[in-house]
Amino acid sequence: MSGLVGLVLAGGAADQVGVEPFFMELIAGMEEALGPHGASVLLLVVPDREAELAAYDRWAAGRTVAAVVVVNLVRRDVRPGHLASLGLPAVLAGRGDELFSRVITDDAAAMTAAIDALIALGHRDIGRVSGPTTLIHTAERSATLSAAAGVRVTEVEGDYSSASGVRGIRALLSADPPPTAVIFDNDVMAVAAEQELTRAGIAVPAQISLLACDDSPLCELATPPLSALSKNVHEHGLILGDAVLAVLAGAPPEDREGPAVRIQLRDSTGPAPARAGGGRAEG
Repeated sequence: MSGLVGLVLAGGAADQVGVEPFFMELIAGMEEALGPHGASVLLLVVPDREAELAAYDRWAAGRTVAAVVVVNLVRRDVRPGHLASLGLPAVLAGRGDELFSRVITDDAAAMTAAIDALIALGHRDIGRVSGPTTLIHTAERSATLSAAAGVRVTEVEGDYSSASGVRGIRALLSADPPPTAVIFDNDVMAVAAEQELTRAGIAVPAQISLLACDDSPLCELATPPLSALSKNVHEHGLILGDAVLAVLAGAPPEDREGPAVRIQLRDSTGPAPARAGGGRAEG
């Protein structure tokens, strides 16, 4: 084949393109898969979902792209159905409409690994600064965390920006009881929160442990380096690119596993601090 594969980033995802490494690594992997077949990724950044749907309309009318990759799937997502009505082949990056090929990451297993690691360190009060709650993978992570036995969970919603990381950690510190460990749904929020704690004179991890759900060089360069759930984003892009090639070759819809997620423990996580009155918090 030859041509373009469309990828639209809308709203909050669009705001993070220049800050968060995730999408650039994802696109690099897609390009590696598509390039030998004469195809490349057409990235479009738009402000909202309405603009994204309008872009699909233009692409279909002008036959601009051969296929589309859809990211950041939400509950009752209108995009797969819209693309089907336009006759645009698509691959979904996540759990969405089963009529399409999908590349699925096991977010529940990843969150379980994070919780287990924190419990092993004695943490029983765990906070989380999530991504937007409309996202399917956010809901999967939340369900796993809320079902964890022996821990108290406090969650606040973020939007992946550094500002929401700061707001989130401030809100969690004012909770009763405050968490002894906090999980962030991306690296940008985690780094910003760690910087805020440093400014406030709160020691990481002696007073509070931090863990990011996305690993990146930002996590490695933070002070102290941030523990993270790590997956090979480049490989994820390769899998998406291969899925697109299969769809364009006429293959029926199928699910493919995304890269495995492992926990990378660094210096931002440590034993739970003793609560006032002695001892560690117990669930």
